[in-house]
Amino acid sequence: MAQSLVIVESPAKVKTINKILGHKYKVLPSMGHLIDLPKSTLGVDLERNFEPKFVVVRAKQKVLSSLKKEAKNKKEIYIATDPDREGEAIGWNIVNQLGNGKKFYRVTFHEITRDAVLRAFAKPRDFDQKKIDAQIARRVLDRIVGYQISPLLWKKVGSRLSAGRVQSVALRLIVERERAIKSFVPQEYWQIEARLKKAGFEDLLVALLEKVDGQKFELTTGQEAQKLTSEIKQQEFVVSQITQREVKRNPLPPFITSTLQQEAFNKLGFNAQKTMMIAQQLYEGIEIGNGEPVGLITYMRTDSVNISKEAIEGARQWIPHNYGQQYLPETPNRFKSKKSAQEAHEAIRPSDVGRTPADLKAYLDADQYKLYELIWKRFICCQMVPAVYQYKKIEISAGRFLFGASGSTLLFDGFLILDAESRQEEEKLDLTHFQKGDGLKLLELRPSQHFTKPPPRYSEASLVKALEEDGIGRPSTYAAIIQTLAARNYVLRDRGYFMATELGMLICDLLVEYFPKIMDIGFTATMEESLDLIEEGKLAYNKLLGEFYQPFKEELDYAMANIVKTQQFIDRQCPQCGRPMTIKWGRKGKFMSCSGFPECKFAQAFLTGVKCPEPGCTGELAERRSKRGSIFFGCSNYPQCTHIENKLPEPGGGLEEN
Repeated sequence: MAQSLVIVESPAKVKTINKILGHKYKVLPSMGHLIDLPKSTLGVDLERNFEPKFVVVRAKQKVLSSLKKEAKNKKEIYIATDPDREGEAIGWNIVNQLGNGKKFYRVTFHEITRDAVLRAFAKPRDFDQKKIDAQIARRVLDRIVGYQISPLLWKKVGSRLSAGRVQSVALRLIVERERAIKSFVPQEYWQIEARLKKAGFEDLLVALLEKVDGQKFELTTGQEAQKLTSEIKQQEFVVSQITQREVKRNPLPPFITSTLQQEAFNKLGFNAQKTMMIAQQLYEGIEIGNGEPVGLITYMRTDSVNISKEAIEGARQWIPHNYGQQYLPETPNRFKSKKSAQEAHEAIRPSDVGRTPADLKAYLDADQYKLYELIWKRFICCQMVPAVYQYKKIEISAGRFLFGASGSTLLFDGFLILDAESRQEEEKLDLTHFQKGDGLKLLELRPSQHFTKPPPRYSEASLVKALEEDGIGRPSTYAAIIQTLAARNYVLRDRGYFMATELGMLICDLLVEYFPKIMDIGFTATMEESLDLIEEGKLAYNKLLGEFYQPFKEELDYAMANIVKTQQFIDRQCPQCGRPMTIKWGRKGKFMSCSGFPECKFAQAFLTGVKCPEPGCTGELAERRSKRGSIFFGCSNYPQCTHIENKLPEPGGGLEEN
């Protein structure tokens, strides 16, 4: 019979850890948070030093009862929840529910391997109250903002809307980028390209005009470009200067949560949520042949680029054995984490570098394999020597005009031996056979028109990068932020890029006007730093909450008194009572509602005024939203008519309009 109880968060870990620890331990999952703030009320006593009122989560009562029953006959209970602030708080709340007279131990590990787990159980520790306080402060802070601003939005804008301390600032980034795109005015500019050839060589040299009379210049019209082109054609082209130098390209640090999400989006097309789901599977354990599941990567919620001594040593043994001593640096490569990183954590890396992607391919599904390969390669590369290039710049004189061309030659591939894609990107024009004084024959002179481009919309990768750089949120929050913005219809995904909706802009403008501090990027980043100070024991969380709440309450009271709910009427009458219809906003976007609400409760999907093209159908196309958050247009007579359109036809595009 098991003598000790071990509590982990996820049921996926149970089998793996049970096999490692053996029959003396009984491993059970908490299924995440068992204790939390109540769902239906604020759950924070604002008059009593912001004391949280934690309750048992209704859906988890059976889980807690099962843990209590199992704990009754156990004297030793090990809490092995995740090694971050949230895991610390989850475990602490469980301890407070399991009664007195027992020995509780806190164990943490960053990889679910035999050595790491046994090492953690050999040296259990006490709970870290500073971590717990930091997590409680974050939870209370987010609850105060969300539960006090969201009801304001329900009253003044529409039902089922929400605001959040971090979520709303992320929305502001997307909205401001969308407006920058819409207000952007392209500026015309011209370039002049010369196509040249050296006698005796087939290679074509393409050079751009860089200076006129020794000065940089701007060409803003085709007329200017043509005038210069006519003059340049009369000149002789001579190589006037060659400069070259060796350039090293260093390997990137191992992955942290944000960089993994960015790279998985850019290279694999995975959104942040999918990346974290697959990483969780790799972390919790995969059966790899002998029937025993093993964790293949370290903990995937981290902002630290630290690497354990053992992991570095493993990489330094693997690299020369497989690629040669010349690929191994004399000393291990070290990387510096940002100031706010939790240094006790490690970067995301394979738990055993000897398990190559090829070795595991038979045991992983396609997506698991792709992500594991990405993580494994990044880690091995980070402990290899730099790639070395010879960079060459050629300057070509043509009278008073100076053209330039540059290229690079790979001298030693270094870490790029593992990164074929990056290696191909770096292969540039070979200029080794050009010498100073060479005369060149002009084959063609091409003036070309260009226009400046607006800033791009945020992708999941670039949004995560912006949040990280601005100090908004933490590794575990990025995927949830993005998911919430899409679920609330504040943003739409358009081929992987975010576009602010009409509702998103409306909410953002309202919050910026009435809650300037909450929506200020610098203020939000400062709050994150303050939460870090709580974890470091340098700030009491009650003090932080007190300093935050008073000015926030003043903004909240002012907003409640001054925001006027406006009704946007449309040229339609309610079919039930004849009153004008209005546009309202809800969880699934905008819809049409009777202005006589609540006396008349008639409502329907937002009608576009475009008739359904199905023969014999009298319905209109209505704006609808899929479960994934994308907009489509379906017949208002659904389910009798199931016609749908991916986008609203342009006027005159084949569908008749009212």
